Amino acid sequence: MKLHRINALLIRNLYLYKRSLPRLMDIFFWPVMDLLLWGFLSVYLNQLELGAPNLVTFLLGGIVFWGFLHASQESVSVAFLEEVWEKNFLNIFVTPLRLSEFLTSTVLVGLVRLLLVGSVMGAVALALYHFNIFQFGFYFIPFALNILLFGWLVGIFITAVIFRFGTSAQVLAFGVLFLIQPFSAVFYPVSALPASIQWISYLLPPTYVFEGMRAVIATGTLPFATLGYALLNNAIYLILVLWFFYRMFARVKEKGLLLKLD
Repeated sequence: MKLHRINALLIRNLYLYKRSLPRLMDIFFWPVMDLLLWGFLSVYLNQLELGAPNLVTFLLGGIVFWGFLHASQESVSVAFLEEVWEKNFLNIFVTPLRLSEFLTSTVLVGLVRLLLVGSVMGAVALALYHFNIFQFGFYFIPFALNILLFGWLVGIFITAVIFRFGTSAQVLAFGVLFLIQPFSAVFYPVSALPASIQWISYLLPPTYVFEGMRAVIATGTLPFATLGYALLNNAIYLILVLWFFYRMFARVKEKGLLLKLD
């Protein structure tokens, strides 16, 4: 991989945010709206005195980390879609650019976007609800890294599907995470789900992050088995998703379907 090509794509993608209101809204508006909605709901539930300790912290922690996941996934898949929408995809790949360099640049865009979204949501949560995202201490790092990695992998998987089936599959970039949200234990523990479908939750790395987050809030410690399962699941998905992505790209080139993306 060549760093100058990765840097060029990174700068190009970041320049798109400078004068694009919809892109800025994805960072500064929609995450804040989600935080306001769930934040005020959690405050209301706390006022009902339901006897659930740390209820506000549980819900706010869930929405903040879910915001991280959504930002990392969407930044990867939407960065690819923007090349398709602007009919620039073929122009990129007639250059010496490698597929690995393209992926790396989109992942870095996701990292930048995550830092911005995290800063905004963290500041709003602290100002309105006195929720400090850094209260997790050292545990914040593995939580954020696992969430970030899984979001990237989902984004890469969606990109591979769009490669194969064309822009008719682009709706997945904006809705696929909501298909797994009920099973990811974002706002409630896995034990709240019917026993017959709990196994689905344990196949998802975010489940271990959200369960671990609640464990840290409740007890101040993290069961390291939880973190280990998250890392193991992410490692397995990393291998499978990259294999699927490269296979779909090779198949599309073989069948001459790249033209249909434009």
